[in-house]
Parts: sequence; C-alpha cells; structure tokens
Amino acid sequence: MTEVRRSVLVNAGADHAFKVFTEKFVTWWPAAHHISDAALEDVVVEPRAGGRWYEVDQNGAECDWGRVKAWEPPSRLLLAWHLDGDWDYDPDPARASEVEITFTAEGDGTRVELVHRDFERHFVKPERVRDGVGGEGGWGGILLGFRGAFV
Repeated sequence: MTEVRRSVLVNAGADHAFKVFTEKFVTWWPAAHHISDAALEDVVVEPRAGGRWYEVDQNGAECDWGRVKAWEPPSRLLLAWHLDGDWDYDPDPARASEVEITFTAEGDGTRVELVHRDFERHFVKPERVRDGVGGEGGWGGILLGFRGAFV
C-alpha cells in the first residue's frame, strides 16, 4: 500500500509551528473529525515519547487516537495511528500505521511535511484508512487548515 504525503509552508518559525501543531491541535483540526458520539472539545498530544494522542469530547470523555512514538521539538513528531478502517480505536501497536511530521525552516517560514505510512498494518479495512486520510477530507485539507492558523 502506498503512503500518503502532504506538505504546507507556514508563516512561522519551526518552534512556533511545532507548538501550534502539538499544543493547539484543536484550534486547526476540523471539528467534524472525531470519533466520540459527542462534539469535539479538545485534542491532546502528550509531550513525550510513549505519550497518548487523544480527543476529549464536550462531556469530558477521552477517546484515544494513538500514541506518540517520537517527540523531537521543533523538528519531528512521530505518531502511531490506532484508528482502523471503521474509525474505531485498536490498542494493538502492531496494527497501527505511522504519521510522521517534520518541521524544516524554509525562507521566513517552515515547511511542514507529513507522511502517513504502513497502512497494511491495520487489521480492519486498511485501504479505507489510506483512502480516508489521502482523500479530500484527509491530510491535504487538514494541513491547509493548519496553515490557516498562521495567517
């Protein structure tokens, strides 16, 4: 299965771009992209390898999305994507794809590159995960929203 690659240039230094990506995730993430039955309130990326990556709904319930595999501010973040093709959480790390985000200075801004790979690891509908994150509502559009956080 192929990987999904997307990138955007943001009008900020790498340190600030990394902080907005990780500490203010909910400010640029599409509100409709959540797995809880209730509305999205927050998205948390715990600042360490081994940390959780999860959503918090308006009722305070937490729904895991994955784990932090590498935390290297301000240049790199590696996340395990534990959502399967039915958008349900699968806790087995052997069945998680990876999302790698790098932040590289480019001129007065930062090039944010995202690679989502290893879809074949998903036990349930791996092609649906790939098509979902690679499609119109996937990483391309989401990163445009991230870029908009710096306008």
